[in-house]
Amino acid sequence: MSVARFNPTMSLPTETPTEPAGTGIPRPVEAAVSLAALFVSAPLLALSAAAIAATSGGPVIFRQERVGRGGRTFVLYKLRTMRPTRGGLQVTAGDDVRVTRVGGLLRRTKLDELPGLWNVFKGDMSLVGPRPEVPRYVDLDNPTWRLVLEARPGITDPVTLRLRNEEALLTEVKGGREQFYLGMLQPFKLEGYLEYFRERSWQSDLKVLWRSVLAVVFPDKAPPPTLQEIVAARDGAVRRPAVGGR
Repeated sequence: MSVARFNPTMSLPTETPTEPAGTGIPRPVEAAVSLAALFVSAPLLALSAAAIAATSGGPVIFRQERVGRGGRTFVLYKLRTMRPTRGGLQVTAGDDVRVTRVGGLLRRTKLDELPGLWNVFKGDMSLVGPRPEVPRYVDLDNPTWRLVLEARPGITDPVTLRLRNEEALLTEVKGGREQFYLGMLQPFKLEGYLEYFRERSWQSDLKVLWRSVLAVVFPDKAPPPTLQEIVAARDGAVRRPAVGGR
């Protein structure tokens, strides 16, 4: 299976795309909320950054190119949770030796996502929306991808909430994790994104944000899907007609 599929010269229409039907929280509100959240979380960010610097050295902020709205790339900011390395898979399983001890804690509590609030303030991302993917795993020839990329990516969304055990799921895959991600897990995500778009509103986005907070505080409140459920959902999606326009 080929994975080098993203071609920035073959992006979506050059004009600014309109938001998909059923838009979420208004952009000015998101900018204000993200800036306020950055100020409030500044002490926690500083403490986390100090722990990273003291235990593993290197930069405390992780920067990575992701594909955003309209197929345009941007730089995503996160707290660094892995040892600085070159190369390697761009999917992370729970047994990945690159993850540091402090990084594992940050990933479990989702504190590593806090710098992404700066991406929200800048307009690269929304508070709620599809998780931004690395260019290597984006296929702009795929009509489903093209629909998903009509929206700004987000820090959280209903699919991310369901797949909060994604790293544990990938641990169960003993070989070909990248192929499993592209063939099973990513289609499961894309299907979920489109399903959410059909009923999205600013009220539903607020509910997702609240559920995201609860998921961090009470991680066992709702059981995530199992590996078998994801495979079954993917098999069902393959048998359905191809995605068209909305």
